[in-house]
Amino acid sequence: MGIGINVSNLKPDYSYLFQSMTGHSASLNFLSDYASIKNGSYGKLMKAYYSPSHRSTKEVSSIAEQKNQRTTAAAKDSAKTLSSIESAAEGLKKSADALTAKGSKSVFNKVDIETKDENGVTSTTKGYDTNAIYKAVSNFVDDYNSVIKQAGSAESTSIQNRVKSMTGATSANENLLAKVGISINENKTLSIDEKAFKAADMNTVKTLFSGNASYADRISA
Repeated sequence: MGIGINVSNLKPDYSYLFQSMTGHSASLNFLSDYASIKNGSYGKLMKAYYSPSHRSTKEVSSIAEQKNQRTTAAAKDSAKTLSSIESAAEGLKKSADALTAKGSKSVFNKVDIETKDENGVTSTTKGYDTNAIYKAVSNFVDDYNSVIKQAGSAESTSIQNRVKSMTGATSANENLLAKVGISINENKTLSIDEKAFKAADMNTVKTLFSGNASYADRISA
């Protein structure tokens, strides 16, 4: 004879899992917090707290002022002008980064250089590839001048300040640049003398254009 059991009235008793918490308010608070997070009420509370309506009048005014300043600054220059400046700046950063690259990508890695003496005897030594270095620095100069040219028509204060910072870094290195055949023109653009550059001490060139905290690194930043 079978015995009928009403399983619908049987509920698993998990109370033993929480027996150690009985009487401890910290544990109850934890369970309460967990329930709040699970049902979403905690998230709603945080959203309400950080919503614009909860901010103080001073906070709202400050945010609005900053947004207005950015909008006003951008409105001073046309989209075409800003696009040209951005393109020129990206080109300069690319050429500067190519000079400051490290490891196998560094243009300052020494290579085998063959030379012949007066008797026609060929010998091989390690040295800098001056042709490759000149090309990289020449690209940098061209891109630098492009930024000066494009940014010259900008009215935005932020852009003017960036260019001022860039030309300031160049002026600070004027003496070293002159030693490697690079001069600063009256309009703040640069000129490079290929013959003087290739005849210069490549260690000085490396100081200017290679590694962190170098002139090229500052321009990239």
